[in-house]
Parts: sequence; C-alpha cells; structure tokens
Amino acid sequence: MSDNITELIDGPRQFFKEGVQLVNRCTKPDKREFIKVTQAVSVGFLIMGFIGFFVKLIHIPINNIIVGRA
Repeated sequence: MSDNITELIDGPRQFFKEGVQLVNRCTKPDKREFIKVTQAVSVGFLIMGFIGFFVKLIHIPINNIIVGRA
C-alpha cells in the first residue's frame, strides 16, 4: 500500500523538480538576440500577410465566376 502512495507522489514531485531546473536554466535574451528574434518574427508576419493577400486576390475573381454576381 505504501509503495502505491510513493509511486503516486513521485510523478508530480519529479515533474516539479524538472520544472524548477528548466526555469533556473532559462535566461533573458540580450539586446542583440531580442532584435534578431523581432526581425525574424516581422519577416514571418510580412511573408504570411503577402501570401494571404495573394490568395484572397486570386480567390475573389474565381469565386465570382463560380457563384456569379447575385
């Protein structure tokens, strides 16, 4: 019976211990790293925006041809 209880408690205890180790190893990014991440995210937003724009640009005329002007 006590073995079951220790097994039940050991899982969350190990998870908490590993979580604390992860938080202790994490560091804040310096200015250079922050700027690189910001630039990468900005480029990704721009690329996804252009893709969405061109898909919408192509979709509207095709939709009008298929559905017709109601």
